[in-house]
Amino acid sequence: MLIRLSIENYVLIHSLEVEIRPGFSVITGETGSGKSIFLGALGLILGQRTDTGVLLDKTKKCIVEGLFSIVGYHLEDFFKGNDLDYDNQVTLRREINQYGKSRAFINDTPVNLSILKELGDKLVNIHSQHSIITLNEADFQLAVLDNYAANQPLLHSYRSTYKRWNTLIKIWSELHDKSERYKEEQDYIEFLYNELVAANLQPDEQPFLEERLELLNHAEEIKNALERTRIALTGEEENVIELLNRALNALNPIQKYNAAIKEIVERLKSNIIDVKDISTEIVSIDEQIEFNPDEAGNVTQRLDLLFRLQHKHHKSSVEELIILKEELKTRLQVADGMQDQLVSCTNEIQTLEKELARLAGDLSKARHNVAGNFEKEIITMLHDLGMQQARFIIGFSTSDSPGPYGTDRIKFLFSSNKGLDVNEISKIASGGELSRLMLSIKSMISQKNLLPTIFFDEIDSGVSGEVAGKVGNILRNMGKRMQVIAITHLPQIAAKSDQHFWIYKKDNQDITTTYIKQLSKSEKIEEIAKMLSDNLVTPIALKNAKELLNN
Repeated sequence: MLIRLSIENYVLIHSLEVEIRPGFSVITGETGSGKSIFLGALGLILGQRTDTGVLLDKTKKCIVEGLFSIVGYHLEDFFKGNDLDYDNQVTLRREINQYGKSRAFINDTPVNLSILKELGDKLVNIHSQHSIITLNEADFQLAVLDNYAANQPLLHSYRSTYKRWNTLIKIWSELHDKSERYKEEQDYIEFLYNELVAANLQPDEQPFLEERLELLNHAEEIKNALERTRIALTGEEENVIELLNRALNALNPIQKYNAAIKEIVERLKSNIIDVKDISTEIVSIDEQIEFNPDEAGNVTQRLDLLFRLQHKHHKSSVEELIILKEELKTRLQVADGMQDQLVSCTNEIQTLEKELARLAGDLSKARHNVAGNFEKEIITMLHDLGMQQARFIIGFSTSDSPGPYGTDRIKFLFSSNKGLDVNEISKIASGGELSRLMLSIKSMISQKNLLPTIFFDEIDSGVSGEVAGKVGNILRNMGKRMQVIAITHLPQIAAKSDQHFWIYKKDNQDITTTYIKQLSKSEKIEEIAKMLSDNLVTPIALKNAKELLNN
């Protein structure tokens, strides 16, 4: 419920603040006095877009702030979901600076405009010529019937199931498309993987094989060199060992006379031992080396395989081929996993579809059960509003696939004149008829306490006299269950209000400013008298005004 609204620097409003009580409140004033400006300012804190054109003083910012009571609106989840502190009262604020930049706040916390609008839609329902257009929308019509049938718990269960089902349908579609692409490649990927597995790739084998092949290809040359080296070191003729021994024998007797010579003797002994070891190792190597054409061929084939695989896969080493093999294995596992996911997803979808069908059937049954009473109540109210020949029927059809609200498709069918077949509202109803039909609908669903504060703009379009009084009665009765605010030009409606605001303009030097005033009982009588007598307050007009208030 709107408790207080303050407006600064908005169009013709310099500064005003108004407190609104529960019940039925009206706003009256001359044409052009600023009633629509008041509604526009309210729209700002409900998330409507705007620009710098709304600034009265272009050097200052515009500020609109509204205080709302939100007890019983069940908005705790909204606040929690948007990381906002919840309290029984909430302040919505909108600021627009001279550069057109807009800022939105909920309880002094900056928020995106979309969040402000989402909350605003839950707090205030504005009924205007634009909102009447929604009466022609199928989703709105279905929502109205669900409100009347009190289908909210059932609808909540259905929509939760539908949301999960819809999400799974998208997941299944993505999985299926991806799986099909994988299937097209899977045979080839499997071939590549098996080829790499069959190659039995080993880390670091390529350098070893290259070295081995080099050895095999030069075995004869290596053996000849080794043999020449052995002969030079330990051959039967003059060799290095014999020469070193001669040198050792020559120095050995004189080493006792000189420390340096003694050191040389020790080094010669050590060198002789090293050369003998080298000779022994050369013999061992020579014995191990043997040219084997079969082995050379096998090594060559193995290297050819490795090089071919590297070239084929654009890799530079066996290690990279091993990594590729694991990647291919993973892709094959993913493809297998996709099939498992598809099966699981399909099973869950089928389960949800059964649940959706059950819930949709329950919803449809509930709607059909109340449709007759809904039609009768609407027709009765339309008759009371001066449309004696009005007929109203809810047309049902069924969709082959589930939608956000079930499988029902409905159309509000209407006729205002005798002998005229019912048809879709958009094709047959005039503006005034639409306005009265929308009022009837909102009055009915307000009885279920499902609407927030409702603001009527031009609800009196196309009505007058006795019908206007009945519209006023409807609004007053609605005000007993919720907060109702209406902009009106009709004294019959204004007289039914619990609270009466008068909007007026004053010329102040070079500027015209809009003001709003809550009227006392005597001021209200005078204002209604003006409305009855074209702004001339006559004794008869005052008498009629008092009679309207008393009735």
